Amino acid sequence: MYTAKGRLDNNALLTQYSPLVRRLAHQMIAKLPANVEVSDLIQVGMMGLNDALGRFDARQGVQFETFATQRIRGAMLDELRGADWMSRGNRRHQRDIESAVHKLEHRLGRAPLESEIAAEMGMSLAEYQDLLGKVRGTQLLYLEDIGGGSSGDGDEDFLDRHVSDAEANPLARLQDQRMRQALVKAIEGLPEREQYVMSMYYEHDMNLKEIAAVLGVTESRVCQLHSQSIARLRARMRDW
Repeated sequence: MYTAKGRLDNNALLTQYSPLVRRLAHQMIAKLPANVEVSDLIQVGMMGLNDALGRFDARQGVQFETFATQRIRGAMLDELRGADWMSRGNRRHQRDIESAVHKLEHRLGRAPLESEIAAEMGMSLAEYQDLLGKVRGTQLLYLEDIGGGSSGDGDEDFLDRHVSDAEANPLARLQDQRMRQALVKAIEGLPEREQYVMSMYYEHDMNLKEIAAVLGVTESRVCQLHSQSIARLRARMRDW
């Protein structure tokens, strides 16, 4: 596409290839935690596309779409790395919650109450609920849970392994029928209100505000329930 002066029409090309950006963003978001917004990936991807338009040289013998795809994905990955969407501290706190839940379930033979989890962690109920709001549990699976991570924090090449390597992709593991059955059973064992939260959030694609309105609670309370649900599920899925 060219302008009247015979130059490439970047605006027209941005419009033409914007569906490519959206497609790549949706492919990537499926392999990332729920707190990563697809709109943010699309915005960064459009900047990557614009960069590709400025750098593309047809004389190199590469198709523009192939070149642009690399630039767009690279821009998205760089953004995700810089965003530090889940800090080591929060991941450690979420593991502490998970460990307390795991111990209590074995000891009590049932899903522990929030007050019981708080007591196990040596906290007041208010302190525990505040911690739930801070960790904003988002990951059912961590990299080191499925092998390949050599560092204790599971940070080594995290995004590359999640997004680029199909063998290391946690979602690929969820396609295993036995694991899916175990996950369904674990979800069915959640307290009723937490089951509702998981269903509305993941099955019906509702946001925190919408879920809060349905349950008659605050958005921060929904966030706490979601974090606690993830901790319970991870505690029950340890063998996977």
